[in-house]
Amino acid sequence: MTQSPASAPPATDILDLARTVAAGLVLAMAIQTVALQPYTIPSSSMEPGLVTGDYVVASKFPYGWSRASLPFDPPLSSGRLFGREPKRGDVVLFRLPRDRQQVWVKRLIGLPGDSVQVRGGTVLVNGRAVVQTATGMVQDHDDPARRVQLVRETLPDGRTWLTYDGGPGSPGDDTEVFSVPAGHYLMMGDNRDNSLDGRFPGDIGVGLLPAENIVGRAELVVASWRPGAGLFKPWTWLDLQPGRFFKPVR
Repeated sequence: MTQSPASAPPATDILDLARTVAAGLVLAMAIQTVALQPYTIPSSSMEPGLVTGDYVVASKFPYGWSRASLPFDPPLSSGRLFGREPKRGDVVLFRLPRDRQQVWVKRLIGLPGDSVQVRGGTVLVNGRAVVQTATGMVQDHDDPARRVQLVRETLPDGRTWLTYDGGPGSPGDDTEVFSVPAGHYLMMGDNRDNSLDGRFPGDIGVGLLPAENIVGRAELVVASWRPGAGLFKPWTWLDLQPGRFFKPVR
């Protein structure tokens, strides 16, 4: 007895599958539009808190919404919907002013109306130094041959985080006084000697960041892959940094 060839799936099954896939895509887009923004850390500028290969989720609720927080940065009007002021010390995802297709991440140091300066590697906000406590020499996470000083910075309100200091004499260790205008912020990387941030003009760094460029606040490192891993390199999918899974962003 011969077996008849398998019949093609009915058109209704194909249509149902297409609807399911479309619904999933719409739901994913809605979540990314309204609530969460995923981002892969591409550089070492936010070490030690964030390292190359971290997969970070940012929340859009804390600051409200602007065109920058929407997928593909649509050409809408300026301003923020239900906008709220970011806090000093927040780790923020934002669209780079000179190229809005690039999303960067830095720590917010200067608020509108602040004066900010770096002298001898110490950050001063409105003339008051952010307290620094050296905690010892360590290996740079992404460059183990490089030895750096691990420094804890603490704000007057007690908020604290860790930074890397590669030693004196780096270009960003001594700056002019930056006056942060209304509607702008000054951002810095935690890897202070390896970050093109608000200490540098906008043609090479960030410059002063317009509020409407903010995407959201970094909340959680969900997973992490070692540098060189990629979606289109299946042999690297298990090249993980397991100690960095589900780490809150401080």
